[in-house]
Amino acid sequence: MSAGDFFGKDAIAGQPSRTASASAVTHCTLLRIKKKIMLLALTKHLKLANMFWAYVLRRNIRYQQELVDQHCNSSEKRLARVLLLFAHFDGHGAAETTVPKMKLETLAEMVGTTRSRISFFMNRFKESGFIYYENKGKALRVHRTLFAVCGQ
Repeated sequence: MSAGDFFGKDAIAGQPSRTASASAVTHCTLLRIKKKIMLLALTKHLKLANMFWAYVLRRNIRYQQELVDQHCNSSEKRLARVLLLFAHFDGHGAAETTVPKMKLETLAEMVGTTRSRISFFMNRFKESGFIYYENKGKALRVHRTLFAVCGQ
């Protein structure tokens, strides 16, 4: 998730139980809004409502893409997509960007594979020049050429 993202939005649609969780990989601030207050704000503030519903639609499209990705693409491609998402790459802009270093276990869970497979792919990406570590391994630089792994 990124700045401005909503979490727990399924409760507004009446989802009776929690179906997802999130873990912070960087320092963050959360704002908790009770369902009743959020619904009231959405009815009274058109700009907020438009932003919220646009976000919900984007997330639904992303969920669909991730489902297809999980069934049709290799673990290596899924890892590349996760890294590119964290780097906020859209195929344009800077040649590379820094993402916070994450545990391999966290990446494995996100990709749907094992820690050892993630380690193998990260080493392959590093050898290919798609990624490199800086600041004594505290930051990960992702180069936009990683798009080649995704076939984009």
